[in-house]
Amino acid sequence: MFLPFIYSLYTYSLFGDFLLPICLELLFCGLKKLKHQIPMIGLVMRERGLISRILCPKFGGYLTFAVLEGGKESASGQPTTSDLLNVYKIRRIGTDTRIYGLIGKPVGYSKSPFLLTEAFSSTGVNAVYVPYLVDDVADFLSVYSSPDFAGFSCTIPHKEAIVKCCSEVDPIAKSIGAVNTIVRRPDGNLVGYNTDYTGAISAIEDAMRGSHANDSSASPLSGRLFVIIGAGGAGKALAYGAKEKGAKVIIANRTFDRARDLAMSVGGDALSLAELESFHPEGGMILANTTSIGMQPNIDGTPLPKGTGLAGVALT
Repeated sequence: MFLPFIYSLYTYSLFGDFLLPICLELLFCGLKKLKHQIPMIGLVMRERGLISRILCPKFGGYLTFAVLEGGKESASGQPTTSDLLNVYKIRRIGTDTRIYGLIGKPVGYSKSPFLLTEAFSSTGVNAVYVPYLVDDVADFLSVYSSPDFAGFSCTIPHKEAIVKCCSEVDPIAKSIGAVNTIVRRPDGNLVGYNTDYTGAISAIEDAMRGSHANDSSASPLSGRLFVIIGAGGAGKALAYGAKEKGAKVIIANRTFDRARDLAMSVGGDALSLAELESFHPEGGMILANTTSIGMQPNIDGTPLPKGTGLAGVALT
Protein backbone atom coordinates (compact mmCIF):
# COMPACT_ATOMS: atom_id res chain seq x y z
CA MET A 1 0.00 0.00 0.00
CA PHE A 2 1.35 3.41 -1.00
CA LEU A 3 1.11 6.47 1.18
CA PRO A 4 0.06 9.54 -0.81
CA PHE A 5 2.80 11.96 -1.79
CA ILE A 6 1.72 15.48 -0.84
CA TYR A 7 3.04 17.92 -3.42
CA SER A 8 1.98 21.46 -2.55
CA LEU A 9 3.43 24.23 -4.68
CA TYR A 10 4.18 26.82 -2.04
CA THR A 11 6.83 28.22 -4.41
CA TYR A 12 4.02 30.12 -6.08
CA SER A 13 3.01 31.75 -2.80
CA LEU A 14 6.58 32.80 -2.10
CA PHE A 15 7.65 34.14 -5.47
CA GLY A 16 4.55 35.72 -6.93
CA ASP A 17 1.84 35.44 -9.56
CA PHE A 18 4.17 35.14 -12.54
CA LEU A 19 5.05 31.56 -11.53
CA LEU A 20 1.45 30.32 -11.61
CA PRO A 21 1.39 28.97 -15.20
CA ILE A 22 4.67 27.15 -14.60
CA CYS A 23 3.44 25.71 -11.29
CA LEU A 24 0.15 24.49 -12.71
CA GLU A 25 1.78 23.03 -15.81
CA LEU A 26 4.25 21.12 -13.63
CA LEU A 27 1.43 20.01 -11.36
CA PHE A 28 -0.91 18.68 -14.04
CA CYS A 29 1.94 17.00 -15.95
CA GLY A 30 3.21 15.47 -12.72
CA LEU A 31 -0.20 14.14 -11.77
CA LYS A 32 -0.66 12.52 -15.17
CA LYS A 33 2.75 10.85 -15.10
CA LEU A 34 2.66 9.64 -11.49
CA LYS A 35 -0.96 8.56 -11.12
CA HIS A 36 -0.13 4.93 -12.00
CA GLN A 37 3.01 4.87 -9.82
CA ILE A 38 2.26 6.58 -6.52
CA PRO A 39 -0.81 8.40 -5.15
CA MET A 40 -0.24 12.14 -5.38
CA ILE A 41 -1.93 15.18 -3.88
CA GLY A 42 -1.07 18.27 -5.89
CA LEU A 43 -2.22 21.75 -4.86
CA VAL A 44 -1.31 25.28 -5.95
CA MET A 45 -1.87 28.05 -3.43
CA ARG A 46 -3.99 31.23 -3.45
CA GLU A 47 -6.91 32.23 -5.65
CA ARG A 48 -5.14 31.45 -8.90
CA GLY A 49 -4.51 27.93 -7.66
CA LEU A 50 -8.19 27.20 -6.99
CA ILE A 51 -8.45 25.24 -10.24
CA SER A 52 -5.83 22.77 -8.99
CA ARG A 53 -8.19 21.83 -6.15
CA ILE A 54 -11.18 21.49 -8.48
CA LEU A 55 -9.50 19.62 -11.33
CA CYS A 56 -7.42 17.10 -9.38
CA PRO A 57 -9.75 14.16 -10.33
CA LYS A 58 -9.30 15.08 -13.98
CA PHE A 59 -5.53 14.79 -13.77
CA GLY A 60 -5.28 11.80 -11.43
CA GLY A 61 -4.93 13.51 -8.06
CA TYR A 62 -5.30 11.25 -5.02
CA LEU A 63 -7.48 13.74 -3.17
CA THR A 64 -8.06 17.47 -2.80
CA PHE A 65 -8.55 19.83 0.13
CA ALA A 66 -11.43 22.11 1.09
CA VAL A 67 -12.76 23.77 4.23
CA LEU A 68 -16.01 22.77 5.88
CA GLU A 69 -17.47 26.27 5.83
CA GLY A 70 -16.68 29.72 4.52
CA GLY A 71 -14.63 31.95 6.78
CA LYS A 72 -12.60 29.02 8.15
CA GLU A 73 -9.92 29.09 5.44
CA SER A 74 -6.29 28.65 6.52
CA ALA A 75 -5.11 30.17 3.22
CA SER A 76 -6.68 32.04 0.31
CA GLY A 77 -7.97 30.01 -2.61
CA GLN A 78 -9.45 27.22 -0.50
CA PRO A 79 -13.01 26.29 -1.59
CA THR A 80 -15.66 24.98 0.75
CA THR A 81 -16.74 21.35 0.57
CA SER A 82 -20.16 22.61 -0.46
CA ASP A 83 -18.66 24.47 -3.44
CA LEU A 84 -16.68 21.44 -4.58
CA LEU A 85 -19.70 19.16 -4.31
CA ASN A 86 -22.55 21.43 -5.40
CA VAL A 87 -21.01 24.14 -7.59
CA TYR A 88 -18.24 22.25 -9.37
CA LYS A 89 -19.80 18.76 -9.11
CA ILE A 90 -16.38 17.31 -8.28
CA ARG A 91 -17.72 13.76 -7.98
CA ARG A 92 -18.62 13.90 -11.69
CA ILE A 93 -15.15 15.02 -12.80
CA GLY A 94 -13.03 12.32 -14.46
CA THR A 95 -10.20 11.99 -16.95
CA ASP A 96 -12.54 12.55 -19.90
CA THR A 97 -14.26 15.64 -18.45
CA ARG A 98 -13.96 18.72 -20.67
CA ILE A 99 -12.88 21.95 -19.01
CA TYR A 100 -14.42 25.34 -19.72
CA GLY A 101 -13.88 28.53 -17.76
CA LEU A 102 -13.99 32.28 -17.35
CA ILE A 103 -10.85 34.34 -18.04
CA GLY A 104 -10.77 37.68 -16.24
CA LYS A 105 -9.51 39.85 -13.42
CA PRO A 106 -11.38 39.80 -11.08
CA VAL A 107 -13.37 36.57 -11.48
CA GLY A 108 -14.17 35.53 -7.91
CA TYR A 109 -17.52 37.36 -8.00
CA SER A 110 -18.81 35.49 -11.06
CA LYS A 111 -21.86 33.22 -10.88
CA SER A 112 -20.87 31.53 -14.16
CA PRO A 113 -19.27 28.42 -12.59
CA PHE A 114 -22.49 27.70 -10.70
CA LEU A 115 -24.80 28.39 -13.65
CA LEU A 116 -22.84 26.62 -16.36
CA THR A 117 -21.63 23.58 -14.42
CA GLU A 118 -25.23 23.08 -13.31
CA ALA A 119 -26.34 23.42 -16.94
CA PHE A 120 -23.77 20.81 -18.01
CA SER A 121 -24.98 18.46 -15.30
CA SER A 122 -28.67 18.94 -16.15
CA THR A 123 -28.11 18.26 -19.85
CA GLY A 124 -25.78 15.29 -19.39
CA VAL A 125 -22.67 17.04 -20.70
CA ASN A 126 -19.46 15.77 -19.10
CA ALA A 127 -17.86 19.15 -18.44
CA VAL A 128 -16.95 21.58 -15.67
CA TYR A 129 -16.71 25.38 -15.67
CA VAL A 130 -14.02 27.07 -13.55
CA PRO A 131 -12.74 30.61 -12.86
CA TYR A 132 -9.34 31.66 -14.22
CA LEU A 133 -7.79 34.71 -12.55
CA VAL A 134 -5.49 35.91 -15.34
CA ASP A 135 -2.99 38.76 -15.66
CA ASP A 136 -1.67 38.13 -19.19
CA VAL A 137 -4.13 36.41 -21.50
CA ALA A 138 -1.54 35.51 -24.16
CA ASP A 139 0.69 33.79 -21.61
CA PHE A 140 -2.31 32.01 -20.13
CA LEU A 141 -3.48 30.59 -23.46
CA SER A 142 0.02 29.46 -24.40
CA VAL A 143 0.13 27.33 -21.24
CA TYR A 144 -3.46 26.06 -21.32
CA SER A 145 -3.16 24.76 -24.87
CA SER A 146 -4.20 21.16 -24.16
CA PRO A 147 -7.39 19.84 -25.80
CA ASP A 148 -8.60 19.23 -22.22
CA PHE A 149 -9.30 22.99 -22.05
CA ALA A 150 -12.10 23.04 -24.60
CA GLY A 151 -13.27 26.65 -24.44
CA PHE A 152 -13.27 29.91 -22.55
CA SER A 153 -15.45 32.86 -21.70
CA CYS A 154 -13.69 36.20 -21.37
CA THR A 155 -14.51 39.21 -19.24
CA ILE A 156 -12.89 42.43 -17.96
CA PRO A 157 -10.17 43.42 -18.78
CA HIS A 158 -9.17 40.95 -21.54
CA LYS A 159 -11.95 41.14 -24.16
CA GLU A 160 -9.93 43.29 -26.54
CA ALA A 161 -6.49 41.76 -25.97
CA ILE A 162 -7.75 38.21 -26.55
CA VAL A 163 -8.74 39.02 -30.14
CA LYS A 164 -5.07 38.80 -31.16
CA CYS A 165 -4.75 35.39 -29.45
CA CYS A 166 -7.38 33.74 -31.65
CA SER A 167 -6.49 31.84 -34.82
CA GLU A 168 -9.80 32.94 -36.29
CA VAL A 169 -12.30 35.63 -35.29
CA ASP A 170 -15.97 35.67 -36.24
CA PRO A 171 -16.73 38.62 -38.59
CA ILE A 172 -19.08 40.29 -36.08
CA ALA A 173 -16.54 39.99 -33.26
CA LYS A 174 -13.91 41.41 -35.61
CA SER A 175 -16.16 44.38 -36.39
CA ILE A 176 -16.76 44.96 -32.68
CA GLY A 177 -13.08 44.55 -31.82
CA ALA A 178 -13.74 42.37 -28.79
CA VAL A 179 -14.23 38.67 -28.03
CA ASN A 180 -16.05 37.12 -25.08
CA THR A 181 -16.34 33.49 -26.20
CA ILE A 182 -13.51 31.24 -27.41
CA VAL A 183 -13.93 27.72 -28.79
CA ARG A 184 -11.02 25.30 -29.28
CA ARG A 185 -11.37 23.32 -32.49
CA PRO A 186 -10.17 19.71 -32.75
CA ASP A 187 -7.04 20.96 -34.55
CA GLY A 188 -6.21 23.13 -31.51
CA ASN A 189 -7.00 26.47 -33.14
CA LEU A 190 -8.95 29.02 -31.11
CA VAL A 191 -11.98 30.70 -32.67
CA GLY A 192 -13.31 33.90 -31.11
CA TYR A 193 -16.91 35.11 -31.02
CA ASN A 194 -18.84 37.95 -29.42
CA THR A 195 -22.20 37.18 -27.84
CA ASP A 196 -22.28 40.27 -25.61
CA TYR A 197 -24.05 42.44 -28.13
CA THR A 198 -26.91 40.01 -28.79
CA GLY A 199 -27.36 39.12 -25.11
CA ALA A 200 -27.36 42.69 -23.81
CA ILE A 201 -29.34 44.27 -26.63
CA SER A 202 -32.02 41.57 -26.70
CA ALA A 203 -32.43 41.85 -22.90
CA ILE A 204 -32.91 45.62 -23.16
CA GLU A 205 -35.37 45.20 -26.03
CA ASP A 206 -37.37 42.60 -24.12
CA ALA A 207 -37.55 44.88 -21.06
CA MET A 208 -38.74 47.77 -23.22
CA ARG A 209 -41.40 45.64 -24.92
CA GLY A 210 -42.62 44.26 -21.61
CA SER A 211 -45.29 41.62 -22.06
CA HIS A 212 -44.82 41.84 -25.85
CA ALA A 213 -41.23 40.50 -25.66
CA ASN A 214 -41.85 38.17 -28.62
CA ASP A 215 -43.19 40.94 -30.84
CA SER A 216 -41.34 40.75 -34.15
CA SER A 217 -41.91 44.41 -35.03
CA ALA A 218 -39.11 46.96 -35.37
CA SER A 219 -36.70 47.31 -32.48
CA PRO A 220 -37.88 49.61 -29.67
CA LEU A 221 -34.32 50.99 -29.70
CA SER A 222 -34.76 52.49 -33.15
CA GLY A 223 -34.39 56.26 -32.93
CA ARG A 224 -33.71 56.18 -29.16
CA LEU A 225 -30.78 57.90 -27.53
CA PHE A 226 -28.42 55.22 -26.22
CA VAL A 227 -25.69 56.49 -23.88
CA ILE A 228 -22.89 54.04 -23.10
CA ILE A 229 -20.45 54.66 -20.25
CA GLY A 230 -17.18 52.91 -21.03
CA ALA A 231 -15.26 52.23 -24.23
CA GLY A 232 -13.78 48.80 -23.48
CA GLY A 233 -14.84 45.42 -24.81
CA ALA A 234 -18.37 45.47 -23.38
CA GLY A 235 -18.86 49.09 -24.44
CA LYS A 236 -17.83 48.22 -27.99
CA ALA A 237 -20.32 45.35 -28.10
CA LEU A 238 -23.22 47.50 -26.91
CA ALA A 239 -22.27 50.33 -29.26
CA TYR A 240 -22.26 47.92 -32.20
CA GLY A 241 -25.58 46.39 -31.18
CA ALA A 242 -27.27 49.74 -30.55
CA LYS A 243 -26.11 51.02 -33.93
CA GLU A 244 -27.46 47.89 -35.67
CA LYS A 245 -30.86 48.54 -34.04
CA GLY A 246 -30.99 52.14 -35.27
CA ALA A 247 -30.28 53.90 -31.96
CA LYS A 248 -28.47 57.23 -31.62
CA VAL A 249 -25.27 56.31 -29.81
CA ILE A 250 -23.26 58.46 -27.41
CA ILE A 251 -20.07 57.15 -25.79
CA ALA A 252 -18.84 58.61 -22.49
CA ASN A 253 -15.47 57.49 -21.19
CA ARG A 254 -12.80 58.54 -18.71
CA THR A 255 -10.29 58.71 -21.59
CA PHE A 256 -11.93 60.92 -24.20
CA ASP A 257 -9.78 59.66 -27.09
CA ARG A 258 -11.14 56.14 -26.62
CA ALA A 259 -14.69 57.48 -26.46
CA ARG A 260 -14.14 59.45 -29.66
CA ASP A 261 -12.62 56.49 -31.53
CA LEU A 262 -15.49 54.18 -30.58
CA ALA A 263 -18.11 56.82 -31.37
CA MET A 264 -16.61 57.40 -34.80
CA SER A 265 -16.71 53.66 -35.56
CA VAL A 266 -20.49 53.55 -34.99
CA GLY A 267 -21.37 57.00 -36.31
CA GLY A 268 -22.10 58.36 -32.84
CA ASP A 269 -20.94 61.16 -30.57
CA ALA A 270 -18.45 61.22 -27.70
CA LEU A 271 -18.39 62.79 -24.25
CA SER A 272 -15.86 62.88 -21.47
CA LEU A 273 -17.10 61.85 -18.03
CA ALA A 274 -16.78 65.49 -16.97
CA GLU A 275 -19.11 66.53 -19.81
CA LEU A 276 -21.58 63.91 -18.64
CA GLU A 277 -22.19 66.05 -15.54
CA SER A 278 -24.00 68.70 -17.60
CA PHE A 279 -25.65 66.28 -20.01
CA HIS A 280 -29.45 66.53 -20.14
CA PRO A 281 -31.21 63.24 -20.93
CA GLU A 282 -33.99 62.78 -23.43
CA GLY A 283 -37.20 61.08 -22.47
CA GLY A 284 -36.95 57.33 -23.03
CA MET A 285 -33.18 57.29 -23.38
CA ILE A 286 -31.10 54.22 -22.51
CA LEU A 287 -28.09 54.52 -20.19
CA ALA A 288 -25.70 51.56 -20.00
CA ASN A 289 -22.73 51.21 -17.66
CA THR A 290 -20.10 48.91 -19.18
CA THR A 291 -17.28 49.83 -16.79
CA SER A 292 -16.11 47.83 -13.78
CA ILE A 293 -17.54 50.46 -11.43
CA GLY A 294 -20.33 48.86 -9.43
CA MET A 295 -18.85 45.37 -9.57
CA GLN A 296 -17.73 43.39 -6.54
CA PRO A 297 -16.59 44.38 -4.00
CA ASN A 298 -17.80 47.99 -4.49
CA ILE A 299 -21.32 47.16 -5.59
CA ASP A 300 -22.69 50.57 -4.57
CA GLY A 301 -20.26 52.43 -6.82
CA THR A 302 -21.54 54.33 -9.84
CA PRO A 303 -19.79 56.05 -12.76
CA LEU A 304 -22.38 58.84 -12.64
CA PRO A 305 -21.07 62.03 -11.01
CA LYS A 306 -23.17 63.27 -8.10
CA GLY A 307 -25.58 66.00 -9.09
CA THR A 308 -25.59 65.11 -12.76
CA GLY A 309 -28.80 65.38 -14.73
CA LEU A 310 -28.58 61.64 -15.27
CA ALA A 311 -28.79 60.84 -11.56
CA GLY A 312 -32.40 59.78 -11.86
CA VAL A 313 -31.93 57.62 -14.95
CA ALA A 314 -31.78 53.88 -14.29
CA LEU A 315 -28.53 52.20 -15.28
CA THR A 316 -28.72 48.98 -17.29
